[in-house]
Amino acid sequence: MAKKAKVDQDICIGCGLCVGSHPSIFEFGDDGKATAVAEGDEAEIEDAIANCPVQAISED
Repeated sequence: MAKKAKVDQDICIGCGLCVGSHPSIFEFGDDGKATAVAEGDEAEIEDAIANCPVQAISED
């Protein structure tokens, strides 16, 4: 089932782990921080949440 992620822009440090691991879901915005641009499967979203070093990603 497709899920949507949310990136807290106040917490994101722009490290790029989510963008590198899941480029179909996350992109860098003009400010250099990640943003969720598409839905992904549950496993991909959970992986991004678990691997964000500053816990900026959550399920939307």
